[in-house]
Amino acid sequence: MNNIFIVVLGIYMLIFLAIGIRDIKSVKGIGDYAVAGKRQGSVTVTMTLLATALGASTTIGIADTIYSIGFPGIWWLAFGAVGLVLQSVFLSERVRETGADTLPQLAEITVGRAAGWLLALVIVISWIGVIAGQFAAINSIITFATGGGDDRLFMIVAAIAIIYTVVGGQISVVKTDKIQLIMIIAALTAGFIYLYFVKGGNTAQVMGNIELCNDNYRPINLFTQFFVIGGVYFLGPDIISRNFLSGNEKAAKRSALAAGLALFGFSIIITFIGMWVRYNVTADQLGDSKALMYVINILPPYIGILLALGLLSAVLSSADTCLVNASSIFVKDILKKDSVAATRVTAAVIGVIAALLAIGGRGDIMALLTGAYSIYTPGVIFPLTVAIFAYGRFDIKKPLWLAAVVLGGIVGAAGSYLTDIIPAAIQPYTVLIGMGISLVLSLLSVTGGMK
Repeated sequence: MNNIFIVVLGIYMLIFLAIGIRDIKSVKGIGDYAVAGKRQGSVTVTMTLLATALGASTTIGIADTIYSIGFPGIWWLAFGAVGLVLQSVFLSERVRETGADTLPQLAEITVGRAAGWLLALVIVISWIGVIAGQFAAINSIITFATGGGDDRLFMIVAAIAIIYTVVGGQISVVKTDKIQLIMIIAALTAGFIYLYFVKGGNTAQVMGNIELCNDNYRPINLFTQFFVIGGVYFLGPDIISRNFLSGNEKAAKRSALAAGLALFGFSIIITFIGMWVRYNVTADQLGDSKALMYVINILPPYIGILLALGLLSAVLSSADTCLVNASSIFVKDILKKDSVAATRVTAAVIGVIAALLAIGGRGDIMALLTGAYSIYTPGVIFPLTVAIFAYGRFDIKKPLWLAAVVLGGIVGAAGSYLTDIIPAAIQPYTVLIGMGISLVLSLLSVTGGMK
């Protein structure tokens, strides 16, 4: 499998590289590079939105969570689906109507320049960790699929991912997302069918342990994840970036709804794959492997290669989106330039830093993603939602609104980065506490008179 996988992987990555190189001439300005010209239809936006949503945490991370805590691990993606549906109902058209190209620009339009600059800083710094986490997942997949730890192959794959993103921008990412999504769906569906309808195993125990809560996942976890995970899908920078690509408000609304419903279906497939591993593979058999990595090993070679490429596609589709978004935000919202060249240089620099973090042993997937979300979610979700609904209707007291972002983000981050100081009993709830603080302060910031 090793040599065949390397050959197939090489062909697969060269296709993406060719797409990026071909799209160089299509990038006429920053609008093409950052938001693909804002002319994408519902089908394209739905596909790129799904591809973006299905990253390392929602494939490799979710399967491991399900192996650890059982069926309630489904709530991560289920709440993600709910977040997308709520975005469609309440937010999509409002966001698209502002004409913003980035999330910080949306904050600048609805609140003011200082708000846009603050959000840009939070996102760029946090999303370096997110990209590093995705690259760490790429490294893990390649290492497992090839049966070795040769960093050279990872660096080649990372370099190609960076190059096609750098040269083609969002125009290329939209195209590669479509291919990657098809690969993800085919791979996980094939893996699911093989495990349950060909290999069999202890499927009766799987069906007998379908429960929404258990000793490992209590009702308080439902409350926490609804706001923390649902919030990221409701108004996360990469999720909402797909809104900015849409040709009009209706396309944005339809795409979020369709993606939310599809994501719920995907959550069922990945959950049952994780459950199969939980009740058919002992901890000793699993060893240090990730649950989905173990599945690759027990599948027939051709399905195993498909699953490996599917997982790689899931990670790439998130990494390239994060990369083009972070670089666009840095140039447009921090440097205040509309330069494609500067955005490409920034994307290359961020990509290299993230790859080095991943290869240097500081790229723990879930730790990097959790750390980034612990700042963004409590600091941004509620204040920006309030600002969007207040826009054009009420005045906003900017100092109080900015305080909501800063204090919410600090409290949320404390649970991830100040574990020696924060009492253990409070640590699991710091993000919720931060969200509560930012919600109260942001609501107080719109107590001014109606415009």
